[in-house]
Amino acid sequence: MSYYHRTYQIGLGGRLTPGVKYLLVANVIVYILQLVFRAPMLRLFGLSSFMVLHNLAIWQFVSYMFLHGGFFHIFFNMFVLWIFGSEVERAWGTKPFLKYYFITGIGAGICSFLFSLSMHTITIGASGAIYGVMLAFAMMYPDRIITLLLFLIIPISMKAKHLVTLMAVISIFSGITNLFGGSDGVAHFAHLGGMLVGYLYLKSDWRLAAAKEYLRRKLKMWQLKSEIHRIEHFQNLQRQVDQILDKINEVGYENLTEKEKKILEEASNFFTREGGKE
Repeated sequence: MSYYHRTYQIGLGGRLTPGVKYLLVANVIVYILQLVFRAPMLRLFGLSSFMVLHNLAIWQFVSYMFLHGGFFHIFFNMFVLWIFGSEVERAWGTKPFLKYYFITGIGAGICSFLFSLSMHTITIGASGAIYGVMLAFAMMYPDRIITLLLFLIIPISMKAKHLVTLMAVISIFSGITNLFGGSDGVAHFAHLGGMLVGYLYLKSDWRLAAAKEYLRRKLKMWQLKSEIHRIEHFQNLQRQVDQILDKINEVGYENLTEKEKKILEEASNFFTREGGKE
């Protein structure tokens, strides 16, 4: 699926799209189950380096995306998913959007796994996939103005590309700080992983789309040249046939040269083929 040559409808949030709706419902259901079975849910479905390495719990690279650390964690993730995800899904379609969502989420989980500071750290949340979705939005609409409420009070407006860049810088700084002894309980490398995987995925897809478009143009050009050559051949053959027919009228068929007779035979075969194409 190519995103390169699409025309994107401008909007933000709006009516829930099917894929976003599925993800919202799934996340809310899992969150309710978490409230009831918190410990076993975290142990079985949160992303744990220990569980992956010792119990081959590879499903956790997917399941961790549906668990959250509290009401505000899931609320803000789902709010951002609705705002940006609906826009991306409307542009791409449901299946490509969901595919991208899970690819970035799994990529974020792998990055978190690789940079995990403790075997017993459990990573949860859809933030990695959400960061990937925001990156996709910014790559499609880099100059769209996004207004944020700082401390839920102060409005701050910036372009989508600047917002995503700022978030990436904050995640890099915070992730490095955590590596050297700090700890804020946030999987910053998962956020960066979602962005990185999303960027690589979209760039590779766009390059593929560009290559397909190049081949399509080359094929069209070849077909055009072939058609021009066919028309020129037809016109040249028609001129020769007219000259030979004039000669037949003057001296008769038996006085034609072997070359002229071959031209008439070739013309007959050519016109028969062309007539059969119509």
